[in-house]
Amino acid sequence: MNYWLAKSEPDVYSWDQLVQDKRTFWDGVRNYQARNNMQAMAKGDLVVFYHSGEDRCCVGIAEVVKTAYQDPTTEDPAWVVVDLKPKRKLKNPVSLATIKATKGFENIALVKQGRLSVLPLTKAEFEIIERLGG
Repeated sequence: MNYWLAKSEPDVYSWDQLVQDKRTFWDGVRNYQARNNMQAMAKGDLVVFYHSGEDRCCVGIAEVVKTAYQDPTTEDPAWVVVDLKPKRKLKNPVSLATIKATKGFENIALVKQGRLSVLPLTKAEFEIIERLGG
């Protein structure tokens, strides 16, 4: 199993919307590295749902339920989506400030590649986020 973090502006697509929808395809990715990360996702991988913008915090855990396929919002074959479903909301959102101040996140891609919308996490990083999030 692999672990990932996917960012979304809460006013574009929020954790609460994912919970309401019960499942969604993760679209709109137009960065090749983020796209490559999505292509590497496997069914059952876990994804930290991160609210970007003003919130800047991890808010939930989702699961990959369908691997990469053509993004239905574009005819350009370069872009893909994956399907996600919510698993659980974090009791305590984990802020970017907390991540920057917590031991174990020294090399986290969220800080090193802050503009990337879909990025890998190590198992240890994922477990720290889970612990901090309750």
